Amino acid sequence: MTMTTNSNAPASGTQSWKPHALANPHDGQLNLSMGDTVRSTVELNGVAVGSDGKVILANGFNWLRYRVRFANGVEVGDLDQRSIEPTGKAAKRLAKIAKRAE
Repeated sequence: MTMTTNSNAPASGTQSWKPHALANPHDGQLNLSMGDTVRSTVELNGVAVGSDGKVILANGFNWLRYRVRFANGVEVGDLDQRSIEPTGKAAKRLAKIAKRAE
């Protein structure tokens, strides 16, 4: 795995991991990146349905899952398409990709 410095990171030298080449979504899985905005679609521990959040970690090879920091400050891990949906630019990007695949 190659470690790269995030060009959007603060000057403190925060580093992020480059996604592995095999970490591609299967049919029905979300393809989110760190920084994408999402909304909860189910009740989560400490998070109401419809709460907005931001992806802070994208993880997994076969099962793509995400750690999200919600607007109320709660972080929840191991989230996928069953519990979150993309919003904003992420939703537009995924809609464009889906349209091209048709």
